[in-house]
Amino acid sequence: MQQFLQGFLQSIEPGAILYLLIGTFSGLLIGTLPGLTATMAVAILTPLTFWLEPNRGLAMLVGVWNSAIFSGGISAILINTPGTPASIASTFDGYRLTRKGMAGLALGINVLYSFFGGIMGVLALVLVGFPLARFALSFGPAEYTALALFGLSTMVAVSGKSVVKGLIAGFLGFAISLVGLDPIFGSTRFTFGRMELLNGISFIPVMIGLFGIGEVFYQVFLKRVASARIESPKQLGRVVPTVKEIKTLTPVTLLSSLIGIVIGAIPGAGADIAGLVAWDQSKRVAKNPKEYGEGSIEGLAASTTANNACLGGALTTMMALGLPGDAVTAVLIGAFIMYGVQPGPVMFRDNAAFVYMVITLMLLANVAFLAVGFFASKALTKFLSLPQNFIWATIISLSLIGSYAINNSLFDLSIALIAGIAGFVFRLLDIPLGPIVLALILGPMAEANMRRALILSGGKFSIFLSKPISLVLLVLSVLSLISASLKRRQINRR
Repeated sequence: MQQFLQGFLQSIEPGAILYLLIGTFSGLLIGTLPGLTATMAVAILTPLTFWLEPNRGLAMLVGVWNSAIFSGGISAILINTPGTPASIASTFDGYRLTRKGMAGLALGINVLYSFFGGIMGVLALVLVGFPLARFALSFGPAEYTALALFGLSTMVAVSGKSVVKGLIAGFLGFAISLVGLDPIFGSTRFTFGRMELLNGISFIPVMIGLFGIGEVFYQVFLKRVASARIESPKQLGRVVPTVKEIKTLTPVTLLSSLIGIVIGAIPGAGADIAGLVAWDQSKRVAKNPKEYGEGSIEGLAASTTANNACLGGALTTMMALGLPGDAVTAVLIGAFIMYGVQPGPVMFRDNAAFVYMVITLMLLANVAFLAVGFFASKALTKFLSLPQNFIWATIISLSLIGSYAINNSLFDLSIALIAGIAGFVFRLLDIPLGPIVLALILGPMAEANMRRALILSGGKFSIFLSKPISLVLLVLSVLSLISASLKRRQINRR
């Protein structure tokens, strides 16, 4: 109880509430603008929160994350362009509702059921997080090695059109993670005499470069101008769903919440997949499936519920096991470490107050965007007319400032620029970025625990097969890669 009160009081501290609101409004703007992503926003803002107290910095990041996922549905509904990848499925029915003159109802459903999904996700974190962490405390070196490999395999399986390219990206991330000091003997590796590389390559400037600078380079190259002058619908109509509509949508949204939570808990899946799967499964059980894709409020509610419920599932996996549930939680691991807290089962035991603080901030973030969402949705459409050049310049500036400011290091700045160029090239080659970041984060854990396990077993790899948990995780890793490969072949044949 003392830990809970400590975490709760830290989350409702006036400064934390202020930064939560700043993050919420920032996320609303970022999510509404097509081309900008929640991952980009959190990656850029993470180093800028370094000087803040952990509760305030985390409040800002949580606010950005939750509101950006929700507000991506605004442009999806009004102009048929998802503001973030998480809102892809919202275009299927949201824009059709706008064309029918029901833009207000579509925006209201987006706000209300994004909130509902977010709350259900946090509830899952409360119910599952602590038991899962207690179970994971029994893990040894062999289990942690298998867990890291499983996390990487699932990320590879769901990111990108080619499993081979995903594997290449994963191995590249592992290679980068080897730079620095040997975890067992302390000898230097691949440092080339540079003192800056003794502690390895920091993943924060790498993430900023890949997701921020690289994305801007890619958009400039393709001249994707998402800032064409957009006019908001003159008549929004009613915004709040009726009691009858809410009763009709309840079964669909409960199913979508469960789907979103489960998919979020799978390392590497993400809110975009959650929204698409929930929309598809809801269509299968709907009384009138032909309405889906033609302006169905059920279809819209299903997608918006799932993509926000996914956040709670992703956070559960990240906090309890130390595995990122999606790209954003991969960046949040960096933020946690920056605040002096290592995600994983030990965090629930030794930093329970921090866990309760995160849970409370997630609840408050959902309440915050619910409170302003109904009123801000129409006003935010005006930001769609901002010049794209202005947006690009702002992102580049924040990326460079954040990369330099974390350690006041020009070396980190150069790493971010190199990563930005690499991110641009990888996008052209359709190489997924998620496995690179995930391997960079999980690489040290996988290597150190694998070598510890081999030392304990006298160099015998059979230790990974003799432990039931590690064996199951290794089998799941192989099945994940095989199933992904088979799905790709099936799609290509069609």
